[in-house]
Amino acid sequence: MMTILFITAFFSGLVFGSFLNCLVCRLHIHKTLLGRSFCPKCEKKIKWYDNIPVISFIFLKARCRSCQKKISWQYPIVELVMGLLFVFSVWFRMGESSSLIILRDWIVFFTLFFIFLYDLKYSETEDIVLFPAAALVLILSLFLGQSFFSMIFSALLGVVFFGVQYLITKGKGIGLGDLRIGFFMGIVCGNWQYLLVAIFFAYIIGALISLILILKRKKGMKSAIPLGPFLAIGTFIAFLLGDKIITLYLG
Repeated sequence: MMTILFITAFFSGLVFGSFLNCLVCRLHIHKTLLGRSFCPKCEKKIKWYDNIPVISFIFLKARCRSCQKKISWQYPIVELVMGLLFVFSVWFRMGESSSLIILRDWIVFFTLFFIFLYDLKYSETEDIVLFPAAALVLILSLFLGQSFFSMIFSALLGVVFFGVQYLITKGKGIGLGDLRIGFFMGIVCGNWQYLLVAIFFAYIIGALISLILILKRKKGMKSAIPLGPFLAIGTFIAFLLGDKIITLYLG
């Protein structure tokens, strides 16, 4: 039975990963999400058999059938990672009585991955994804017994935290998009303690990665580095391990 669940979760993740690639591409170029997929280079519509997650990439040898230009490795990597995340969610929640928690996990993972990828590529975020996702996570969390006031307080704290930084740096260190990510982080974390864990790990990991990039001379001291990917990683850690980290700290 568990094998079937893992296989179902993996293939569901592949499909959602394919949709995530489409979402990232089309939102940036302001194209509708309706209609068949198309090659971003020649804009020819892609046949269904050339649009099977991972498999089509392998059979096409990473090239578009129409224009023969290379297909980015982003596509199969995102699909595979999303598939593995969905499987991980099923394994991590093993023993939970409600399937709603799995659904919430999948929405959270999908949105955090969107934040990571979109901000990394374009240094932007999109409200059309963040706010509906926040609403869905809020509703599902309420059904799972979380406090509405705790989630809202955490979300507002996230906005205030990044808003203060935005004002202090005059928009140079923090963008307005980070305030909206802060709102989503607060809803996902569910309380202010988990939110602090998310922010702590986001800034620690961000500082370490930035230092490595500077030492390798890939970035300069004044180079802009997107914060969104690190906020997504920090939130992922707090969402799954917040209780264990706080217990360990309070010891």
